[in-house]
Amino acid sequence: MSQLPLNPSLDNNHPAVTPMAFVQAILRAYERRGISPLHALDTAQIAPEETKNTDARITALQMEVFSGVAMRELDDEGLGWFSRALPWGTYGMLARASLSAPTLGLALARWCRHHGLIAGDIQLQLNTEGERSVLSITERADLKDMREFCLVSVLRNALGLASWFIDSRLPVISAQFPFTAPEHAEAYHVLFSGEIAFDAPQAAVELDSRYLALPLKRDELAMQQMLQRALPLMVRKYRRDRLLVARVRQILTSMPDVMHSARTLADELHVSTRTLHRQLKEEGASLQTLKDEMRRNKAIDLLNRTERPIKQVAQAAGFAGEKSFIRAFRAWTGYSPAEYRKHTRTSSAHAA
Repeated sequence: MSQLPLNPSLDNNHPAVTPMAFVQAILRAYERRGISPLHALDTAQIAPEETKNTDARITALQMEVFSGVAMRELDDEGLGWFSRALPWGTYGMLARASLSAPTLGLALARWCRHHGLIAGDIQLQLNTEGERSVLSITERADLKDMREFCLVSVLRNALGLASWFIDSRLPVISAQFPFTAPEHAEAYHVLFSGEIAFDAPQAAVELDSRYLALPLKRDELAMQQMLQRALPLMVRKYRRDRLLVARVRQILTSMPDVMHSARTLADELHVSTRTLHRQLKEEGASLQTLKDEMRRNKAIDLLNRTERPIKQVAQAAGFAGEKSFIRAFRAWTGYSPAEYRKHTRTSSAHAA
């Protein structure tokens, strides 16, 4: 696998993970239109001879620049995916049409419906059942040699816009594709979080329905600013996750057996432990802080509601020993567990 050299203007510490196959798909669109791609390649600093190297990779920034120039030159935001071109501004129009929706779920459903009006080659659909929702693509025409690039890009576009709408990363629980795993299959784990499956009935991503209930955070002014440079939303992952802390708290509360295992917790959230720690830090939290919070709340609840001995309260709150529990509890509240129990009950008696 080779990494293309960049000059400082495009070398922004982005890892080169985007498959050259996606560049080759855009080059086919240029060929069909009889237009030279050299300007787009040069602007993105992609050497023409490297485009024939299937093992080569480019950065997300290079893909953003190359796609942006290609969309302008081809006047097709679909980059050759569909039987008809999508003139510049088409996806902006779709985004605007969804902006007034009260929740992300309704915005995505509206986006899917309108997409079918502009590109009948595929049909997008959003189905929700309980805690899981599935955004799927039904192919209504033969996408030919654009199939992989089209299906991947349309799903990434939807996820990028959805994340922007709610100002939150939209985690993918699983992603599936109706073709055999390509040689660059490892790149799919960068493009989509969660489990990846190939040879599936159709292209689809599975989402957590709680995100679809979130209200949209953007207005028309923000939309105007975003559309001036929308491609990063489609090419790169949205980093912030507004629900991650809440999801971690819920799991720690409902599944006490994961309290001591970052690995198990990360598996429940369909992320790596490294990603879990990094994203919690981005939200101003840490796994240890959240675990301590759950332990403190559990201990306080048991001290207030029960007559359990301190040792049993310590065990129930996830501590290996009574001494470590007493030290931690004093740091949290300024009291030992016994002092706290006595103080709160005395205060309650006086109030009565």
